[in-house]
Amino acid sequence: MIAFLIKRLFHALLVMFVISVIAFAIQDNLGDPIQQMVGQSVPESEREALREELGLNDPFLVQYLRFAVNAAHFDFGYSYVFNQPTTDVVLRHLPATLELVAAATFLIIVLSVPIGVYSAIKPRAWLSRFFMGVSIVGISIPVFLTAIVLIQLFAIGVSWTPFPADTGWGAWLNDLITTEGGMPAYGRGDPVPVFGTWETNFASLEGLSYLVLPAISLASIMLPLFIRLIRAEMLEVLQSDYVKFARAKGISPRRIYFLHALKNTMLPVITVGGVQIGTLVAYTILTETVFQWPGMGLMFLDAIERSDIPLIVTYLMIVGLIFVITNTLVDLIYGLINPTVKLTGKPA
Repeated sequence: MIAFLIKRLFHALLVMFVISVIAFAIQDNLGDPIQQMVGQSVPESEREALREELGLNDPFLVQYLRFAVNAAHFDFGYSYVFNQPTTDVVLRHLPATLELVAAATFLIIVLSVPIGVYSAIKPRAWLSRFFMGVSIVGISIPVFLTAIVLIQLFAIGVSWTPFPADTGWGAWLNDLITTEGGMPAYGRGDPVPVFGTWETNFASLEGLSYLVLPAISLASIMLPLFIRLIRAEMLEVLQSDYVKFARAKGISPRRIYFLHALKNTMLPVITVGGVQIGTLVAYTILTETVFQWPGMGLMFLDAIERSDIPLIVTYLMIVGLIFVITNTLVDLIYGLINPTVKLTGKPA
């Protein structure tokens, strides 16, 4: 375990170094921060003085070394727009993004496991075919379109009466396809403070209502993938020899499905799914933009529009760190649930 952690720490430092170089190298193509800071009316001499004061005229290597030394102390500089340390700005928006990802992950796990297992156990059932058809459609629809449809259906409402309203069956069908709307779809509401500056939407029903539509929209990206992945792995496991032997011994199907088969099905799902869950942090950019959810994604787009380079670089570094932590946790969990694999990479 210690050797594995040391190895992963080395890999993490290497990955963070590469991310820092790339993030710092593209800053010259993100616009002129001086123009965003002082506007058009400031003379060129004052612009140059400010550029010299900020060290923007220094060679790239000098700028990067200064940045790397400060980043080692978790100091990524000051935001040009907020005039605050960039870490404070990011940490202020981080809880909203983490809560959105956590809610979407909960929906993915709760829905994908039973649907995937059912579709594998009864692959020819009409409900399984329905789930597979919907999953194909779900993979094909971009997240922003899903978000817009959810807002139209459940926030604004839809009044559609294609059937004759003067008949009982027509009125019932019209009511079935008509939505009243009214669900919150803008912002985060009034989150409840829990730990210092950490505010959460999980502590109140009103906060949860603001979280429902963004979480469903974000979950729609990975949910079809997880359903199909679990189904495919479960089908493969059910054809294995030890499952056939268990059936021959007369073990109950429920025990075979949910004790023996499901456990081995989840091994590759955890490996692939853990990495995919980490990418949800990046996908929050579109979801947060549509719903104006005040998280890191919305902050990142605002930083790009204003050429707030230190804030952009800080966002990229924090997201890269989240990916590294996620991958490390996936490896640890995989080693714990699969005793035949050692974390050092040697066979058990």
